[in-house]
Amino acid sequence: MSIRLTAEATLHPLEIPSRADAADAGAFRELARVRNQVCRELTGRTEQDLEPEALLPLLRSRKERTTVVWAVRIDGETVGRTVVDIPHEEGSRVVIASIEILPRVWGRGIGTAVLPHIDAVARAHGRTVIQNWTEQQASDAPRIEAATGLGSVPDDHVARFLRRSGFRLEQVYRISRLDLTEETLSAAAVLLDEARAFAQDYRVVQWVLPTPPERLDGYAWMKSRMSTDAPSADLESDEESWDADRVTAAEARIAEMGQTIMVTAAEHIATGELAGFTEIGGGPDLSGTTMQHDTLVLSDHRGHRLGRLIKCAAILAWPDVAPESRDVITYNAEENRPMLSINEAMGFVPISYEGAWQKELT
Repeated sequence: MSIRLTAEATLHPLEIPSRADAADAGAFRELARVRNQVCRELTGRTEQDLEPEALLPLLRSRKERTTVVWAVRIDGETVGRTVVDIPHEEGSRVVIASIEILPRVWGRGIGTAVLPHIDAVARAHGRTVIQNWTEQQASDAPRIEAATGLGSVPDDHVARFLRRSGFRLEQVYRISRLDLTEETLSAAAVLLDEARAFAQDYRVVQWVLPTPPERLDGYAWMKSRMSTDAPSADLESDEESWDADRVTAAEARIAEMGQTIMVTAAEHIATGELAGFTEIGGGPDLSGTTMQHDTLVLSDHRGHRLGRLIKCAAILAWPDVAPESRDVITYNAEENRPMLSINEAMGFVPISYEGAWQKELT
């Protein structure tokens, strides 16, 4: 059943198909195409493109969250999408929402008309906080500072829409790129040697997913700490519960997406405890841009240059997995100075910024 948004635009609940190539998956495939187009037009880059087969696992509801997906259409043409994720963590007050509309139909009141439907989903699930992460186009517009005082985004159409809709800019993520050249790999090797000399109580361990059974519990614990130990400004954060089963399910989705992920971890030699990790990966085409995903050093093990140890070890090992990839992109909170310092020493350069926005329902 469609919902009238404006005189020209309608909102359509999207049923997630069993397969991206199923006979009834045409609307989903079109939504995937438009999603990629919006990402390209907003960022000017293509590394976030996903084929329908890779997008499908991300939009299915799962044990730890419910996902609601709508297509936005004008005269039958899909011009955008809205996605709302409702985490199932006990006591959660949060939903995470996105409104992605093709820029050529901005300014027609469509996004504003979608917002009450997002609010309704949040209230129906007993939630009072809506969060949004949006990367914005490079712009000469005046800047808006994050509530942390660290980082800013352009006060452009996107920012004005979010502020007008009751959102506040809580945090800014720096998006950085490292070109994989002989020079940067040589620099990483020097930094790795320095880190090893400083972190003699630790050793590097690496694996390509799936995670070996003997590493599942330690890896799950580190994944759970991403929700508590990583900088989150004043964003409402749920403490996530991860166990071996959740890791295995997540890795099955990654495999379905055609992605290859390598985990590089620091192991405390005396105890065998995993003390920090970073994930790096890509695919299905491993010749494209590589993405660095979660990176964390557990709070009890900080101060031993483990972040430098694992990030440099990952960059140096990745060409054995994806020899044709020529660059790596990573996201870091602007207040995460220790990790940004490592990136800068390795040669990462900023290319864009992403705002983390939050709205309290009244």
